Amino acid sequence: MNDPQIRQAFHTTFLRKQHNDSATLILDELGLEHGKCRADIAVINGHMDGFEIKSDVDSLSRLSQQINSYDAIFDYSSVIVTARHLNEVTRMIPEWWGIISVTESNSVVPQFRIIRTSYQNANIDNYAVAQLLWRKEAQEVLYNSGMRGAKVRQKRSILYGYIVELLDTRELRNTVREYLKKRQGWRHLGQPKLSDD
Repeated sequence: MNDPQIRQAFHTTFLRKQHNDSATLILDELGLEHGKCRADIAVINGHMDGFEIKSDVDSLSRLSQQINSYDAIFDYSSVIVTARHLNEVTRMIPEWWGIISVTESNSVVPQFRIIRTSYQNANIDNYAVAQLLWRKEAQEVLYNSGMRGAKVRQKRSILYGYIVELLDTRELRNTVREYLKKRQGWRHLGQPKLSDD
């Protein structure tokens, strides 16, 4: 099984309920830390969940770095893994990460099974969360917080620093989630169409 096969099946089966929830945003290939890493699938509602796919043809060489990037952003993280990598991935990931096994089945659609439930991540980096905002969004957050003048025209890295200073962790995460959800014409429009059966 390759990534596209696993991804499509995960969207249409495992994430079916989330796709049918208008308050939930689901994204493929969400850039983290300004492109340092991409989350295979991100689910954004009252919190942020990240899912990393490791198919039969994937290497595990970047997994350690991906773990660090996911842990900087996501409340909950899980790896979707085939039997080929299951043992090694289990040794590599932190104890708070979930493990979802994927296997081929006679029904053609891959089957998913939760091997280990994810737990809340305590290593979130507020600056990395702020980096999910586009520059214009960061400026708007600061303007709405009362900041004016040359300060809101600084480069992105400085704007993110201001945001982290102004907003507490909970307010920051709520703000970022809402901005992600309200973006117009973004990549979530290309998500797989779910059938009614």
